[in-house]
Amino acid sequence: MSTTPRVVADDHDFPRQLAEALRGTGSQPRLTELAAAAEYVRTARDAFAAWLRDLAADDAAVAEIAKRSYWHPNGFAKIVLHTGVEPEFRVRLHVWPRSDTPSRGESNPHSHRWEFASHVLAGTGMHMVEFEETAEGGKPFRRYRYGTDPANPAALTADGEVRLKRRAVPHVQGGDVYTCDTAIVHTVRPIDAGLTATVVVQGPRRTPTTVVYCEPGESDDQPNFDLTEADFHQLVTAVRASLDNGGAP
Repeated sequence: MSTTPRVVADDHDFPRQLAEALRGTGSQPRLTELAAAAEYVRTARDAFAAWLRDLAADDAAVAEIAKRSYWHPNGFAKIVLHTGVEPEFRVRLHVWPRSDTPSRGESNPHSHRWEFASHVLAGTGMHMVEFEETAEGGKPFRRYRYGTDPANPAALTADGEVRLKRRAVPHVQGGDVYTCDTAIVHTVRPIDAGLTATVVVQGPRRTPTTVVYCEPGESDDQPNFDLTEADFHQLVTAVRASLDNGGAP
């Protein structure tokens, strides 16, 4: 009998079911299909939990996932569970571990080069603020472009000083699905300090660059940190325990 570990990261029933939900527009799923896939995650939480269990039991899969995942500088994990080609999509698990104080989340206003749909898998929910540039009022920010330097795709390139004003303050409760297109500029943070996890179904890249805004005096040097295999196991164990408890924070 072979003892070679079976990589299940990209060969499992659950991501195959998500791919089926995304095939409405062929290899380039749009926001409608991404929302349908996130809704499938919402209705098949037990199957998602089983997929997490199978991934965690496969050492080769865990090593592969850890290499393409990272810790955000504000202390939450962005875990890329799956990358698909036909159709083109990614499944990401974002985890804010339980802490003494609420996380700042993604506190710099920013947009995305791709559309996505997100399901709040565990925790109370997410607080978001959406912004738009304005000629008058608002607050001053420095605008940066992400993805403009071919030699360093993660670099931020200065792109002038602007003012931002709030345009909406959506709250996404635990169990809900949220969609976001490339035009939205927002900040995102958990509602409280309990464990919070979201499943993000990410579509293909739609724009070559995106924007990130920093307040005056704030450094644009905000590096990500490596996520280890031990981190993956610890985070997945916490998320699965929360799901066993009904997704409670």
